[in-house]
Amino acid sequence: MGLKISRKFGLIFALMFYYLIPIRKKTVLDNLRKTFPDLSEKEIKRLAFANYKSFAVTFIEIFYSPFLSKEEMKNLVKCDKEILEVVKQKYALGKGLIVLSGHIGNWEWTAASIALQLGLPFSVIIKPQRNPFVTKWLDKMRTKWGNSVVPLGVSVRQTYQVLLQKKVVAMVADQRGPIESPRIIFLGRSSAAYTGPAILALKTGAPIFYGISVRQPDMSYKAYIKEITTENLPDDENEKVVELTKRHNEFLETFIRKYPEQWFWMHKRWKY
Repeated sequence: MGLKISRKFGLIFALMFYYLIPIRKKTVLDNLRKTFPDLSEKEIKRLAFANYKSFAVTFIEIFYSPFLSKEEMKNLVKCDKEILEVVKQKYALGKGLIVLSGHIGNWEWTAASIALQLGLPFSVIIKPQRNPFVTKWLDKMRTKWGNSVVPLGVSVRQTYQVLLQKKVVAMVADQRGPIESPRIIFLGRSSAAYTGPAILALKTGAPIFYGISVRQPDMSYKAYIKEITTENLPDDENEKVVELTKRHNEFLETFIRKYPEQWFWMHKRWKY
């Protein structure tokens, strides 16, 4: 049917999963109410439905990916050429590269398109789905244009080795950390932080870049990429990890507050 027509089914899926089969609806509404206490209940529900519609469109786009050519994927996410040159220059330092993103916009297309634009294949850290057939399908899609995947269960050792080989590691870094993790303030609330990227960056010296693609009104994507600086960190090693983790979460938070309908509110980021 083509991508344009396929995206129109997002409204149907949103209606279905918001009203008829309300998957995670309670979690979404609770997260939005606590994050935006100044919004009325009507505004919260309007934002929640917009969030379901945005995720439905992302879902459709991901499953449309096998029909896209390499050149089409490369051009799907618009990015400033100057920042891409900065990323290449940092990569040329020979310390590897850590590229982070969040569940906002279309994170799968972000990894695929930016890797093609850079000409640098990504080793993407992934969390296997409960259904192994879904995991297999997603991995096939993720590796179609040259990227490779590293399952989360073995990621620490393997990711470290990838960075030692001066390659690019990519991961979605807005998950909830383990209960024993350091806590940071994220979207106004205390949250267990996922510190893996900061630890890897400090151990290997690999630069960290955070990339977010935001869906535009015309359904195109615009990427925003920023280096997460490691300058002026505390002397204490644990405090370094926490501060660096805060920095990349703050960058993500800026975009969530600006485009709240595009973030994955179904995730229980504040479970404990």
